[in-house]
Amino acid sequence: MDLLQTIILGLIQGVTEWLPISSTGHLRLTEHFWNLKVPILFDGLLHIGTLIVTLFFFRKDIKNILVALAKRDFKTENGKLIPLIIVGTVPTALIGVFFGNAIEAVFRDLLPLAGAFAVCGVALYSSKIGNESKDGIGYLEALAIGTAQGIAIIPGLSRSGLTIAVALLLGIKREKAFKFSFLLSVPAVIGALGLTLYSQHGALAVAGVEWTEILAGIAVSMVVGYFALKLLRKIVADKKFYFFAFYCWLLSIVLAALGLI
Repeated sequence: MDLLQTIILGLIQGVTEWLPISSTGHLRLTEHFWNLKVPILFDGLLHIGTLIVTLFFFRKDIKNILVALAKRDFKTENGKLIPLIIVGTVPTALIGVFFGNAIEAVFRDLLPLAGAFAVCGVALYSSKIGNESKDGIGYLEALAIGTAQGIAIIPGLSRSGLTIAVALLLGIKREKAFKFSFLLSVPAVIGALGLTLYSQHGALAVAGVEWTEILAGIAVSMVVGYFALKLLRKIVADKKFYFFAFYCWLLSIVLAALGLI
């Protein structure tokens, strides 16, 4: 893998991590067509760039949550988010720990990826049904959104797509659905990266991937990811979130056709 390929992968990560079309799915496809044998750890490290974007984009919310945690204040709006994020993180962690390796092994071929993108399209399109009647998030809603986040470890299923779609289907107002989806992603991304670093710390050296290439990919994903996240917020606010379903379905058809050839 050369520097240009790393930059392109960083670009793909930055765009598709936020737009609801599955960053992992698109990275897998690109690596497949380039015939690259890239360690999972490399894809995980690209998430550092988009994680930094999340921390910066929601810095005020995260600061207020940490202040509430330090004060053990769970009655304010920010304080109430703490147990909700914990509840939502539990199913994500359990699914990742017990099924992560099996999922990675299965969803590397075109046909399984085609099926995942088709399902992602269904989830995105169904989000238009939500009536946005709830101004807050309860524990059951947090559990459902966290489960959706866990299921989204399947390449082809978008994390942001599934979590926001489930929140909208549950009637949560779109601005709150958007914010909770990304606040919930912070512990998930940190946990997944830590687990991957522990299990594959030597994989990059074996694959011959240099830190110059890794840092370039992270930098590109960070810069592009910031603008992609701003775009997604506008798309959600404008009630055009479900439009991405058509892209997922078209990609699914193309991949299925290529997989059957």
